[in-house]
Amino acid sequence: MTILCSDPEHPVNAMLGEWAERVSDRAETRLVREVEDVGEGEFLFLIACQQIVKKPVRDRFTFTLVVHASELPKGRGWSPHVWQILEGRTEIQVSLLNAEDAVDTGAIWHVIPVQFDGTEVHDEIHRRISEATVELMSWALDNCPTTTPTVQQGEPSYYPRRTPADSQVQPDQTIAEIFDLLRVADPARYPAFFDYRGHRYTLTLRRLGPAPSQEDR
Repeated sequence: MTILCSDPEHPVNAMLGEWAERVSDRAETRLVREVEDVGEGEFLFLIACQQIVKKPVRDRFTFTLVVHASELPKGRGWSPHVWQILEGRTEIQVSLLNAEDAVDTGAIWHVIPVQFDGTEVHDEIHRRISEATVELMSWALDNCPTTTPTVQQGEPSYYPRRTPADSQVQPDQTIAEIFDLLRVADPARYPAFFDYRGHRYTLTLRRLGPAPSQEDR
């Protein structure tokens, strides 16, 4: 079994390592960064993978699977959970699907809904999505050999790739106006920022806990 995660800085990496240890009694697992290193086997998981994995490579595995955080075919493309939270969604469908040449078009094996209440910040959001990701990977080990996936139905929609500019806010915006953007902005890779008085500043949101009641203030 191989996991191809081409982004070593992605928050999912820590949980992938923990998952590989948990299933070590069931399968030998390799975590690689480049397509040319995947080898062959029964399962190839493409997690936070920005590289193209063509059919000759996929054919070296019984199952080549992708985890995508949207209710497919809606929300194909890049950073779907980020776009959906910015749209105000409180439930994200995390889908396990076959990898195909056309992005996010493969048949769907299983879906896990992830609930948010609108207070989670970046690390908490990613942890929830990562937990669903490894749960789907475990599901694949247990069920793919005896289950049939479902072909996607309906009109697709696509999200664009996010760029650093998508994390820019304006100094005259209120906290309420930019709160969801601050929640999803990756403080290490794509921090929220604003330009003011000839300089650029970054913003980081961290949850400290429940607000004190009126009596405690």
